[in-house]
Parts: sequence; C-alpha cells; structure tokens
Amino acid sequence: QVQLEESGGGLVQAGGSRRLSCVASGRTFADYAMGWFRQTPGEAREFVSAISWNSDITKYTDSVKGRFTISRDNAMNTVYLQMNNLKPEDTAVYYCAAGNVPGQTRNYYDYWGQGTQVTVSS
Repeated sequence: QVQLEESGGGLVQAGGSRRLSCVASGRTFADYAMGWFRQTPGEAREFVSAISWNSDITKYTDSVKGRFTISRDNAMNTVYLQMNNLKPEDTAVYYCAAGNVPGQTRNYYDYWGQGTQVTVSS
C-alpha cells in the first residue's frame, strides 16, 4: 500500500503561481511513477502531468505545457507540480497518483491521494 497526501492548494489570482506537493508513505516511493490529475464538479478526472520513477520521462496535457512543471525528490518521497501563469480554467481539485508507468489515463494508477483544491480567480 502507498498513502499519498497532497498539499499546497489554495486561492490564487490569474497569472500567479502555486506549487503542489504530494508526500508518499508506505512502500518505496522510487518504485512508482507518479501522476497529477484534476477534477471539477460534474466532470471526469483528467490527466495533467506524469513523471517516471527516475524523472527521465515527463508528460503534460497540452493545456498546461509551458506553464506547469512536474518534478520529484525520491529522497523526500515527494512529487511536485509547479504551476505558473495560472488561469481560471485551472481551477479544480488536484490529485496525485502512484502507478507502475507514467501513463496519461487513470487506469495506470493504483493509489490516489485525497486531493487539494486550487482556485484561480480572474
């Protein structure tokens, strides 16, 4: 089992920045690829970004390319999502997830955090 806990959400103005963190506990963090997803009310949870266990592969959905950066620190059991130039449409609950490969769909991930709310005001 892997337990994941996100933090760093909050209210930010459009154009601002926010860094999300996700701390893992339980099994060896470096064994897992990590992903970030987001969800708004009434919508499906959508892929945002993913990173391989050794950071050599990173993936982003098109809408966040050039604005968001995923990274990880295996010594700290933490994955980050640096979000810059935030837009109101980035408002969502952000979830981190752990899986075997850095996939872009939910079925690649076995473990999920509880989510952290990010609200971007215009």
